[in-house]
Amino acid sequence: MIVCAGRTQRAAVVYFYTMIQEFLTPIAKEGLLQGDELHPGQIGNYMYIYEGKPVELSTFNLALIGVGDDRGNPGNPGSAKAPDIIRKEFYKLYVPPIEREFKMIDLGNIRPGETLRDTYVALAGVMTELITHKVVPIVLGGSNDVAFGQYLGYKGLMTLVNVVNVDERIDMVDFGGDHSPEASSFLMKILTHSPNYLYHYAHLGHQTYLNDTKLVETLQSLNFDCHRLGVIRENMNDAEPILRDADMLMVDISAVRMADAPAHAQATPNGFTGEELCLLMRYAGLSDKLSSLGIYEINPNYDHNRQTTQLAAQMIWCFVEGYYNRVGDYPVTQHDHLKFTVRIEEANHNLVFWRSKKTDRWWMEVPVSKNERFTRSNLVPCSIRDYETACSQELPDRWMKAYTKMM
Repeated sequence: MIVCAGRTQRAAVVYFYTMIQEFLTPIAKEGLLQGDELHPGQIGNYMYIYEGKPVELSTFNLALIGVGDDRGNPGNPGSAKAPDIIRKEFYKLYVPPIEREFKMIDLGNIRPGETLRDTYVALAGVMTELITHKVVPIVLGGSNDVAFGQYLGYKGLMTLVNVVNVDERIDMVDFGGDHSPEASSFLMKILTHSPNYLYHYAHLGHQTYLNDTKLVETLQSLNFDCHRLGVIRENMNDAEPILRDADMLMVDISAVRMADAPAHAQATPNGFTGEELCLLMRYAGLSDKLSSLGIYEINPNYDHNRQTTQLAAQMIWCFVEGYYNRVGDYPVTQHDHLKFTVRIEEANHNLVFWRSKKTDRWWMEVPVSKNERFTRSNLVPCSIRDYETACSQELPDRWMKAYTKMM
């Protein structure tokens, strides 16, 4: 629910307090650290711990939320225990070297509902409130179907959403019957949810031998993106424009190879490396548009020497470091950007590209209306490779997909 603009700040605080009393259980910092001593520069000394009292959300930039519910994936029981263990590892890391003040709150854990749907709705309610107050939620699961609750958090915000999913599998498999695992089919709920506020979906890191090719074809037929693991790993920089255009990011830890992240009942030998996933998290943090992150399916029962929970903590650190280095370089004027125009003779069309002088990041214009310029709808994040493709007299695939969707 969204706080009405006419309410006072105090009323907004009381309203949020009432909601979190219902949905959230605060954590005990002392019990979480179990006597571990924190050094002055470590995150645990800077984190604001919600204790059940009214808080003013506008004073924070980021928020941790645990969702200890793993009922959606009976094939990986135990991921419900992950949020507090990830917290413990994250608190031990040192605050990133940033120029802005570190303002992050740990809101504790969502109380599991009587049903999975209740858990989704509880998470969605807290998510909506945070996003409305421009606080970026970092959700710690739990099974990956909890991401459906993350998605529901955008309902009612009067905006279309771009979703990016990092996962080795495409979770659109319905095994039939009443006991089909939610974790294997929740993506279908996102794609078919009514009302529909999904604008674009991009899947990163699927492994062909683990997925029915019909699922890939289904996503492609909907004009969505589906990037195979090997293709992304050939050039990790190609993932940056995808994440820059995302509103919501969800990560299934099974996307990481077993050697780097063993904490999953069905971990597999291939996948992203830990360093590669941390790079993706930094790209996500740097995105001016991205407004929520979810990390799912970490099962401490299979974790060796806390290897996976440490990786998760470092992933969050990279995301936070990226967030505090956002520069707001989306093209709104020509002052901080260079304009490049490429004539595609065969298509009889000029492609217009913009490059940020601050970051060297690229955008390309996709025609929508003669009266629309520099809007979220017709400026699409891209890479220098798209510009080079255009210079070779070819229309970039990214441009073609965006043009098809916008027209």
